[in-house]
Amino acid sequence: MTSRPAGPVVFDLEFTAWPGSIQSQWSRPGEFREVVQIGAVRLSPRTLKPVEEFDMLIIPRLNPVLSDFFVQLTGITNEALTRRGVDFITGFRAFLDFGGGSHLWAHGRDDLVLAGNLRLYGWDSKLAIPPYSNAIEWFLQNGVDLRGKHACDVPEAAGVPFVGRQHNALDDARGVAAAMAAMIAKGAQNPFS
Repeated sequence: MTSRPAGPVVFDLEFTAWPGSIQSQWSRPGEFREVVQIGAVRLSPRTLKPVEEFDMLIIPRLNPVLSDFFVQLTGITNEALTRRGVDFITGFRAFLDFGGGSHLWAHGRDDLVLAGNLRLYGWDSKLAIPPYSNAIEWFLQNGVDLRGKHACDVPEAAGVPFVGRQHNALDDARGVAAAMAAMIAKGAQNPFS
């Protein structure tokens, strides 16, 4: 693991999906929440501005061909996976290296999706998820109810414009980080200090 600058890390995931996956909670035969993209941003502990970013495409093992639904939702294509994708363990280790032991934040329970992928691929006893917090709880404590919303909905709910493509893990992570920083600037308790 290389040395990284200090500061909280906000991340987001995109994972395999099909029409109706959300409603069925990926319970239909052959459906798994395999990670396809990990996007993250490290914030300066002093200014809460982004100082470093991480963006990795992951080739799913059980469903290596992305559904048309997923491609339309995220803009991630099968061709992009062929060009830039890596296997999950390689991508997850690179993400751990990027995190450098920092506390992780995400909108929702992306920690459970990562843990599920480790279990799915037989690595759950070899690699662990770093300390993690669900940003939904922090937003709720500060008067913004995000239950049932996606990460790309966070900026607008917090009064910040969304920049980029919705359902792109890096752009969604940037949006959540920007929303948290904006609310802290307006007086919300800083969960990173």
